[in-house]
Amino acid sequence: MIPRKKLPTLAATWSATRALMLWLLSQDGRTPLGVGGVAREVHELYARWYGVLATGTFPSGDRLWQYPPGAGPVLLSPGLLPGLTYFQAFVTLTLATDLLVAVVLTRAGTRPGRSLRGAALWTAALPLLLHIPLARYDVQVTAFAVVSLLALSRSTRACGAFAALGALVKVWPALTLIGTPRGRTTKEAWTSAAVTAGALLLTLGALFRDPFDFLHQQSGRGVQIESLGGTALSLARHAGWPGQVGYRYGAMEFTGPYVTSIAAVSLALTVAAFGALLLWRLRARHWTPATPYDAALSAVLLFTVTSRVISPQYLVWLIGLAAVCLTSRHTTQRPVATLVAAAAAVSSLAYPVLYDDVVACTWTGTLLMLVRNGLLVTAAGLSFHRLWTAGLRPAGPRPAETRPAPDRHRPHETVGAP
Repeated sequence: MIPRKKLPTLAATWSATRALMLWLLSQDGRTPLGVGGVAREVHELYARWYGVLATGTFPSGDRLWQYPPGAGPVLLSPGLLPGLTYFQAFVTLTLATDLLVAVVLTRAGTRPGRSLRGAALWTAALPLLLHIPLARYDVQVTAFAVVSLLALSRSTRACGAFAALGALVKVWPALTLIGTPRGRTTKEAWTSAAVTAGALLLTLGALFRDPFDFLHQQSGRGVQIESLGGTALSLARHAGWPGQVGYRYGAMEFTGPYVTSIAAVSLALTVAAFGALLLWRLRARHWTPATPYDAALSAVLLFTVTSRVISPQYLVWLIGLAAVCLTSRHTTQRPVATLVAAAAAVSSLAYPVLYDDVVACTWTGTLLMLVRNGLLVTAAGLSFHRLWTAGLRPAGPRPAETRPAPDRHRPHETVGAP
């Protein structure tokens, strides 16, 4: 019962850090927070989309609308809190979701054989991103992924359902199912995800017009300055490359020679990452209770570093998944979680504090992005290496203290079975 003695400290830390994040949000744009405008996305963009969605249609033809249909209900949810402005309601719901994630991680950490390190990481590392998490809906998306993974030991169908709900808001939560143990667990989880996704898509298609218009906008994305490819182009600027930085598709992107080639290389690397994950899944012979968590973090890290876009709020996803890993004493990802936290701290310097330098490709901005993305690449490589190595270990008996509660749907399943 020793871990429970830490609960008041966790609660006090969460309250203090979230109060600080709210204060920073109220100071948005003031010195020393850099360029500011972090809250503008909610004030202007989300609020405008709310007005369109409230009429029963998705933002058709809007180049900034690049999200799956499930994002609609999330952006409409602030309307459930009457008496508040859209911004106030959005921040309130985001903060409530943040608390929910902390509570879920804490409950998981107090089970026998588990750890409160996950709740501690979420509580302490999220504020490293300053007030950005409160002004984006990535906390809500991450909540779906966290609940999905932690539900796996109790209900495979719930795991699949939450993964599908998250994937329909932002695609990446689908990767939480990459590490489900082969056999009945995978069949049930993936089937539940497919059924949930199909039912929700049919519902949204019946309630809203143009639910798939986002596909036209997503295909036009270029190379964002904060991506790995953007870091290479920023370095190239110092070597005489004539490209420029401009505002496109809701982000600062590079334009000029070789940008299309860099984008193609990013896509090829994403395909290669997917192939590596499939090869791991085919060759892995040893599953522990932490393997689904570790695989999810590794997969999202790989897809993040190979993306044409690495926005600062992507670190919210990685912190959430790393926190889930740390709830298990059998995780292989502890050093990866440290790298993710470090990347979050550097990321907040890049945006918003020194974003002018990043946009101008000064040596300060370029080196800052080189460090942030270097940390993420190192984390991705280390994560996959440790996942791969652990999967090839000889299968052994499963630790009794981490065995899931009996499930009437899976009476004789063995997690380590091929």
